[in-house]
Amino acid sequence: MRSKSNATAAGTVTATGLVLGALGVLAFSMSLPATRVAVERLDPWFVAFGRAVGAAVLAAVYLRFTRAPRPNRTQWRRLAVVALGVVAGFPLFTSLALRDETAAHGAVVVGVLPAMTAVFAVLRAGERPPGTFWLASAGGLLAVLVFLGASGTVHGGLSLADLFLLAAVVLCGLGYAEGGALARELGGARTICWALLVALPVTVPVTVAAAVAAPPHADGPGWAAFGYLTVVSMFLGFFAWYAGLARGGIARVGQIQLVQPVLTMTWSALLLSESVTTGAIAAALAVLVFVVLTQRTRAAGGAPAEVADGGMAGEVVAGGVSATVDARSRAR
Repeated sequence: MRSKSNATAAGTVTATGLVLGALGVLAFSMSLPATRVAVERLDPWFVAFGRAVGAAVLAAVYLRFTRAPRPNRTQWRRLAVVALGVVAGFPLFTSLALRDETAAHGAVVVGVLPAMTAVFAVLRAGERPPGTFWLASAGGLLAVLVFLGASGTVHGGLSLADLFLLAAVVLCGLGYAEGGALARELGGARTICWALLVALPVTVPVTVAAAVAAPPHADGPGWAAFGYLTVVSMFLGFFAWYAGLARGGIARVGQIQLVQPVLTMTWSALLLSESVTTGAIAAALAVLVFVVLTQRTRAAGGAPAEVADGGMAGEVVAGGVSATVDARSRAR
């Protein structure tokens, strides 16, 4: 009876992680189209670092309102890794790349992000997915690349923009894996909030310098895109995403991102008038099949590690406080 109860609890945690991860992917799926709109009107350095500064203001308010305890010395160092990956690296390199490339083309390279996240989950978080997991992941990645290649978004050799996108994917995979592991201790919301504050000594000077060099002037769509990147892509999306990675397993939940390129293509069509063929529907269904397969595989070692932010779903929905875990950790 006891093992059955434990299995049920583990299944509930994993299911919650998948739901939260899916919400995060939905939020991030519009990041590239929004970035494309923003950098057409604003300096890419201002877009990349200015949104981080704006999100840091929101983060400071959240941490103060929830009276979040300060991380310890080891956690500060790990937060710096998170900041390097998702606060600075990914926004900067995608902003530079999307000056010259379309959001649809960017989706091609971002399609390898789930695999990169899984690699860093092994290197940084100690996860050990089984062979069937990697096969299902490869199948989903292949489906994404075939779809994008057939739709004509893959062309020529590697350009400078492609190299920027590859750098963005590597750093983002690192930031996702480190943040997902750290969220087991701090909670998803507090992980991104503290990472945003850690990055302020870099993001503020760069934002000011970019604003002085090229004073920001944009129309309504430009500022709306910048606002989305600030509030959703850089802030609220991570509440759900890091909580999902912590609860459902970094490698497993990270594979939900295989759906993101197809969603990005859809947003690109709606926002940027890029054509989307009927093959997108077939590709989306194929990708979803592989996502289901990755979720049916069990990571070695059993259920996901216990998440230290008990009640993250409530935190995402209602902005509740997860201080119980920190008190429990200190008591140990």
